[in-house]
Amino acid sequence: MAVVCFGAFMGQLDASIVTLTFRPMERDFSAPLAAVQWVSLSYLLVLVALLTPAGRVADAVGRKLVYTYGFVVFTVASAACAFAPSLGVLVGCRVIQAVGAAMLQANSVALVTTSAPPGRMRLGLSIQAAAQAIGLGLGPTLGGLLTQTVGWRAVYWINVPVGCLAIVAGRYLLPRTRHRSPAGTFDVLGAILLATASTALLAALSVVGGLSAPGWLAWLMAVLAVAAGAAFAVRQRRAACPLVPPALLRSPRITLGLAGACLGYLVLFGPLVLVPQVLAGHDSVLRTGLILSALPAGFGVAALTAEAVFPARVRNRTRGALGASTCAVVLVMLVFMATSLVGIVALLGLAGLCLGVFVPANNALVMRTGTASTAGTLGGLVNMARGIGTTLGIALVTLALHVSVPSGGRPDGTLPWVLLAAAAAGAAVIVGIIRPLPEPLDSADPAGPAAAEHSGAFG
Repeated sequence: MAVVCFGAFMGQLDASIVTLTFRPMERDFSAPLAAVQWVSLSYLLVLVALLTPAGRVADAVGRKLVYTYGFVVFTVASAACAFAPSLGVLVGCRVIQAVGAAMLQANSVALVTTSAPPGRMRLGLSIQAAAQAIGLGLGPTLGGLLTQTVGWRAVYWINVPVGCLAIVAGRYLLPRTRHRSPAGTFDVLGAILLATASTALLAALSVVGGLSAPGWLAWLMAVLAVAAGAAFAVRQRRAACPLVPPALLRSPRITLGLAGACLGYLVLFGPLVLVPQVLAGHDSVLRTGLILSALPAGFGVAALTAEAVFPARVRNRTRGALGASTCAVVLVMLVFMATSLVGIVALLGLAGLCLGVFVPANNALVMRTGTASTAGTLGGLVNMARGIGTTLGIALVTLALHVSVPSGGRPDGTLPWVLLAAAAAGAAVIVGIIRPLPEPLDSADPAGPAAAEHSGAFG
């Protein structure tokens, strides 16, 4: 768990810490913001495109092997980013870094579910989610501190010592994969179609969210995403060795669970973009960062304590429904307290608590549906849904910022209403998604996820 948390922490830290380096890079590279944004955009596009293929490869050759080498790639690429002499080189190094990150993130959930003791899968996923929340919450504060004192290149250097420690720890502490899927022939065409669909979707969302590009490009990317997604589904039904087993695609629990993961991270990341705009001109950047930390802090607290608070007989779908519905109520309350700093902090923390209950329960629902031999593929799908939800949350907030900015150039008072109502509706959809899904009690599974590595089934 400690080794997996290294990867979960660094992945979210790297995602949130880099955005604070845009302005220094604009000065150092004499580049516009539209060009500098590709430092993050290229990373996200490659990461989401490779998550499922990386999980499929890990199921065949071993999750420990792929995870450990993922840290090697991520660490070496981080050092290369710190040395990058130009913006183009930096973007290229970020692409390589995303390859390593995909190898890590596609296997983190699978390593937890196949290694947790009987009846402890949800707790393991909660610890992993808490590590992600800590990285997410620490990123803005640490990024601002490093950028102001040492320089933006230190943001990449920080990955190197942590990565070296994780490589050594992974070599001795990660369990070997005992139950693998047949290697067969890798579905190259399926991987290309999935990468095309996810990349086109994220590109369309980025254009809609304000990326400097012609408006027709968003429609073109949306059509391409739908076409590639449909072709991918057909390919998976006909391929001899599909990238994603057709049984997974046909499972309503998995499909709806992935939709829930997407919506959960949409709700999580939306306020992280919205609140700084609401507080613009009222608080310093550092203070705003501390206010925002209430959301991931609440997420981490709930993820770590939910197992002690809820009785073991409370099912995952019940926990998820409770967390999502309460989060919707909290977000509606936040609309009426958008001008009170104390109220914003309290409600952001409460929203984080609710999401910290929902996300681990939802992920457990997804992972319990598969088998040990497909854990890496499922983990990759969960993380891909998370990446799409993150981008969708950011894009919707950015879009609302564009449409609600009056002639004076500042967001008007309708912005919190529009965005928070959308986030509350997303949380309500989550409740409807997870409610009809039957499942066994997590504690009632006599074999448990640990034994599933030998038997080939998660409950």
